[in-house]
Parts: sequence; structure tokens; C-alpha cells
Amino acid sequence: MSHTLHELPDSAALAHALAEFVADALQARIARDGLASLAVSGGRTPTRFFEELSTRDLPWEKVGITLVDERWVRETSERSNARLVRQHLLKGKAAAARFVPLANDAATPEAGLFAVNEALEDLAWPLAAAVLGMGDDGHTASFFPGGDHLAEALDPDGALGLLPMHAPDAGEPRITLTLPVLLGADALALHIEGAAKRPVLEKALGEGPAADMPIRAVLRAARPLAIYWCP
Repeated sequence: MSHTLHELPDSAALAHALAEFVADALQARIARDGLASLAVSGGRTPTRFFEELSTRDLPWEKVGITLVDERWVRETSERSNARLVRQHLLKGKAAAARFVPLANDAATPEAGLFAVNEALEDLAWPLAAAVLGMGDDGHTASFFPGGDHLAEALDPDGALGLLPMHAPDAGEPRITLTLPVLLGADALALHIEGAAKRPVLEKALGEGPAADMPIRAVLRAARPLAIYWCP
């Protein structure tokens, strides 16, 4: 599958370009269906993108936002992706959007899975846009090498849209949207920054099993992917 690589000079330019890409997808879905949903990734990389997207002139009251994946921590934790979204995206005009986090007060992702699934049902599906990240090990979402539910999460024909994930390098227990849900988005982007990530991407584009570098499952899917990278 032919993907589009957008090489930007810095993170500010990347944030602007990616915000335009996502805003266009949301606007197109709202024009068609009246509502639109967006799934974003957490971590350190998307902060500037969140800030940029929050300034876009969209009918945010018609937009639902969730996460691609989440660490199973409370929102008071600095490791919480939901906390990051609330601080940097759900502000200004975008404060009118509806946010559905992926973690709750249950002790484990397994125990909280049903309630999260129920909450997600209130969003407009399929997603209008999804923005993925990529770790140095080639993971994306919570598709970690060695993950206990990795095969299920990467199954293109899998029936489950949400899975818990425990992996040696994941730190906390995780919860993640599955590959079919992400591939079903109208617009799918991969957001990566830093010179060190470029060789990781090049390696992922080469041969080798997806279980070793799970981002390969996205890169090899029969759908276009917009890759945004800056040094």
C-alpha cells in the first residue's frame, strides 16, 4: 500500500499540518453525518498538535474524542493520557467536544473493560480520524511486542474493538482500541518526531514479523496512511 510521507521542518510545522488533516476529516464527517469522532494518542509527542487542533474553528459540540489507548492509571497520574487530552486539547473552542476516556476506577483493565465499552457506544462510529504514535520498539497504540493480547489486537478480522494489554515493556497495564477499529477510520495518521524515529520507521517498512514491530500491521494494511514526521 502506498503511504504519504509528510516531512516537516519542525514540530510546530508538523502540528499545524496534522491539525489541518484531522480538522478536514472531522468537518467532512460532520457535513455527511452530523457527528464525528476522533481517537488520539498520548505520550509526550502530541502536546503541540493538541494545542494547535484546539484552535480550529469546528462545530466542536458535534465532535466526540477518545484515546487510541491508555495506561490503566487514574487521571491524577502524570502518566494519564486522558489528563494530557484534558489539559492540551479540551480547551478554548475544543472544550465543547465530548471526551470519553478509556480508563475508569476499576482495579484492572479487565475489570473496567465492559464499562469503557459501554461509554464508547455513545460516540459516532466508525472514527472520522485516528492519530497513532510509534515507540522506539515499533509499538503503536498498546500493541507491544510480547503483549498478552497482541495477536487478538492485530487480527484484522477480530470482533473485539477494545482489549486489555499487559507487556514486559509497557509499564502499567494498558487498554487499547484494536487494529480493525483504527483501520476503519476515514483518515488515519501516524505522528512521529525526532531523528531517532526515522530509522525505526525505515526498519518497520522492511521485512519481518508484525509481532516484533507491531506498527508493521498498520503499515501493511490495505488502506492509505498519512505519515507526519519531523526531526
